[in-house]
Amino acid sequence: MSEAADQHANAHTFIGAIDQGTTSSRFLIFNSLGEVVVTHQLEFKQIYPQSGWHEHDPNDLVNSVTTCIDGAIEAFERQGHSAKDIKAVGITNQRETTLVWDVRTGEPLYNAIVWTDMRSAELVRNLKKRLGASEINQLCGLPLSTYPSGAKLLWLLENVPKVKEAYEQGNLAFGTVDTWLVYKLNGGARANVFVTDPSNASRTLFMNISSLTYDEQLLDFLRIDRKKIHLPEIVQSSHATAYGSLAVSKLRGTPITGCLGDQSAALVGQKGFTPGLAKNTYGTGCFLLYNCGPKPVISKHGLLTTVAFDFGPGKRMYALEGSIAVAGSSVKFLVDNLGFIKSSSAISALAETVEDNGGVCFVTAFSGLFAPYWVDDARGTIFGITAYTQRGHIARATLEATCFQTKAILDAMEKDSGHKLTELRVDGGMCNSDLTMQIQSDLIGIPVNRPAMRETTALGAAIAAGLAVGVWDSFDDVKNVNTEGSTIFKPLVHEKESAVQFARWEKAVQMSKGWLA
Repeated sequence: MSEAADQHANAHTFIGAIDQGTTSSRFLIFNSLGEVVVTHQLEFKQIYPQSGWHEHDPNDLVNSVTTCIDGAIEAFERQGHSAKDIKAVGITNQRETTLVWDVRTGEPLYNAIVWTDMRSAELVRNLKKRLGASEINQLCGLPLSTYPSGAKLLWLLENVPKVKEAYEQGNLAFGTVDTWLVYKLNGGARANVFVTDPSNASRTLFMNISSLTYDEQLLDFLRIDRKKIHLPEIVQSSHATAYGSLAVSKLRGTPITGCLGDQSAALVGQKGFTPGLAKNTYGTGCFLLYNCGPKPVISKHGLLTTVAFDFGPGKRMYALEGSIAVAGSSVKFLVDNLGFIKSSSAISALAETVEDNGGVCFVTAFSGLFAPYWVDDARGTIFGITAYTQRGHIARATLEATCFQTKAILDAMEKDSGHKLTELRVDGGMCNSDLTMQIQSDLIGIPVNRPAMRETTALGAAIAAGLAVGVWDSFDDVKNVNTEGSTIFKPLVHEKESAVQFARWEKAVQMSKGWLA
C-alpha cells in the first residue's frame, strides 16, 4: 500500500474518547492520525454547600457523558460515517473526585466530593499526628492532604450515616470517577464491571506505588477494614476486555479499552512515553507531569509520585507531579465573582492593556496551596494594590500566578530528578493565551511547546484505547500523531529579572499562610 493510501485508510479508522472533567463532560472522535473529527461538550451543575466544599451529582456525571456521546454520534453520522466505524472508546477523568454507592443497587449514597474540596482539612491534620504518618508518602507516593480521594472517603465514613451503615453491612462501594463511569456505562449493578486503572488508583492513598496493589499497611493506617468495603480491581490502563463495553447510548456494544486519569492522559497525548519528557496542563487546575521512568521516584521537595500509565509489561511509567489547585478557575473567578470581564477568553486582552503587573501579586490560594508548598491554611490574597492599580494589572497578576507556581514545581522536579528540563509541552484552556505562554517561558527560562491541536487529554485516552485494539501497535506508531503546527515560545527576559519577580512571588506565598482560624 502506498503512503498516501495508508494515510487515507488511517483517516477512516476512528476511536472515541470520553473526557469527564471538573466543570463539563465531552466526547471526542479521533481518526488514527490524531485529528478531531467530532466533539460534543456539556457543562453540568457545580454544587458548593459550604465554603471550601465542592460536590457533583453522580448521575449528572453519567448523564452528561451519555448525552455527549449521542450528540457526537449524530454529528458523526451527518458526516456520512457510521457508529460502527468507531473501534473502541477510551476514558479520561478528573481523578481524586470520590464516589460511594450501594453495591446491591448501584445507587449513589452521597454526592461526589470533588478533588478541590477542603472539608477533610481537620481530619487530615489529625492523621498527620497518627503513628506511622511519616511512612505514608514512601508507600503510596502521596502526602497526607485533603487532595487524595482517601481523605474524602474517611470524611464520608465519619459524617454520613448512610455511608457508615453501608460500610458496616459490607455493602459500600468506593470509586473514583473512572470506576463510576465504567460501572454505570456497562449497566451498573447488573453487569458489575468494577475496575480502575493505576493512574487513578495511585491518587487514593490505598495503592502501593511499587506493586500497584492495595496495601494493607496503608489501609490499616487509615483504619479501613478491607472486608467491609468494595474497592475496584486495578487493571492495566490499556486493555482489550477489562473495562467491558457500553450498554447505553448510541454506541451500545462498543468496547471500552482504555482508561487514564486526566493528567496521565495529557502526558500520553503529548507523547511523553519516555523518561525526561514533561507536560503542563492549564485547566481548572494546573498539572505538571514529568516522566521519571519505569521505577517510582519518591519526592523530597513537595511533589507527588504517581503512575503515568500502565500499558503492560515494559510499558509502565511513573511520573513526578506538581499540582496547582487554581489555574483556569482563577480566570473564571474574575468573570463570575468580580465581573472584571464578560468571558474568560478576554482575560489575555485585558492583561495586555498594561506593560507589567504594576507591582500587584495575586496568590490564588482559594483551596490552599498544592505542590510544592502544601499549605492547607493559605487563602487567596492580593498584594501590592495602590491607587495606580488598574483592572489590567490584576488580570495580568492572575495569569502570572499560575506561571509562578509552575516555575516552583519545575525547580522541585529538577532537584528530585537531578536533570533540568529542556522543553515544556503545554495544553489546556489557559495555554491559548500567547501572553501567558510567553510569561511562562520567560519565568522558567526554557522553550514552551504548544501543539496546534490541543485536545491532548482526550487524545491520550484515545491512544490508550487504540493501542489495546490494534489501531496503533506501538509507541513508535503514535510518535508522529499531532506534531504539525506547534508554536514554540522562547524566553525573552533576562534570568536575573525573572529571578527578582519569582522572589517577590515567594514572599507573597509566605504572607498568604495562616488564614484559617
